[in-house]
Amino acid sequence: MALFAWIAVGFVAGLLARIVVRPRRRLGCLGTVAVGLAGSVVGGTLANIVAGDGFDVAASGIIGSALGAALILALARAQNPPRYDGRGRNARGPAGW
Repeated sequence: MALFAWIAVGFVAGLLARIVVRPRRRLGCLGTVAVGLAGSVVGGTLANIVAGDGFDVAASGIIGSALGAALILALARAQNPPRYDGRGRNARGPAGW
């Protein structure tokens, strides 16, 4: 039962992060869950660092998960800038990929 709770939290956190930071590529359901779960670990770890508890890797709640997932999406977006053709249009197509 706990596995379904992790998947649900990951999905909701991934959806919230995708609303805040629009990814250049389509993620799908599994990608959204993966970003949300990774964001949970990143958000929990950053919360522990800010709280002064040291560098303990831990999961966080829905808000920390969404913030961590948004950070992951923002970093991924910064690593893949859009490519343009000679006429100023996006060379990857209308969806950005």
